[in-house]
Amino acid sequence: MTAYDIAGLHLEQAGTDGPLVLCLHGIGSSSAAFAPQLEALGRDFRVLAWDAPGYAKSADPDGALTLDDFADTAAEVIRAHGGRAHVVGVSWGGVIALRLATRHPDLVDSLTVADSTPGSATSPEKAAGMRARVPELAELGPRAFAERRGPRLVSQDAPYELVQRVVDTMAGAIRLTGYGHAAESMATTDLRGELAQVTAPTLVLCGDQDRITGPEASQVLAGGLRKTAYVIVKDAGHLANQERPEHFNAWLLSHLHIVTNAKTSKG
Repeated sequence: MTAYDIAGLHLEQAGTDGPLVLCLHGIGSSSAAFAPQLEALGRDFRVLAWDAPGYAKSADPDGALTLDDFADTAAEVIRAHGGRAHVVGVSWGGVIALRLATRHPDLVDSLTVADSTPGSATSPEKAAGMRARVPELAELGPRAFAERRGPRLVSQDAPYELVQRVVDTMAGAIRLTGYGHAAESMATTDLRGELAQVTAPTLVLCGDQDRITGPEASQVLAGGLRKTAYVIVKDAGHLANQERPEHFNAWLLSHLHIVTNAKTSKG
């Protein structure tokens, strides 16, 4: 049993054959953020992208959820869809993915962690900044909150259509309950001490113009992991998977094919 019943979870799906890929979105987003990956990966993989508990089309949780609870919920999704998965996490989703890999290593064949961080508890200032988002959301409401924060998630040269898509996705995804639990899960997390416990091969990507977590945080992740490759995505902000999907998908597919072929040759 987990703290959240996955019967209330909304999943977008693509593909009917091949290994399972589970996509976990960032703190201000939803499964809609992975539209480019669902299309690209669905030819060779079974792909699931969740709306996290309390987000978009997923039901609100009955009580507070910790990072462990989010990771355990993702684990239940994997068990319900075959028992093992390649996990792709963007930003907060990457933090969940890394905790999932340490709590449930038997369920994770590989990780892809994009524009992510060890968590916000790496400094008191970052933790306070993360917690301050919750009253800001309560005061502004989802649409105004998204209009304030959304444009910074992409590069300064991002096309207007992408900026609007990011803002619209955030406005349609976030609710105070889900976002509040997510923010607190980040504010209480510092993964630096557990990165070496991750056994799954991991691809770490980051947009070179990420103004939210930045390449430095991704370098900390790549440096702390044992089986890792680190890639900078040029001309991309925090949402590299949406801003430069062709480059992001090429690296992701290469990583997935390498690890799946390695597993096949071993087994």
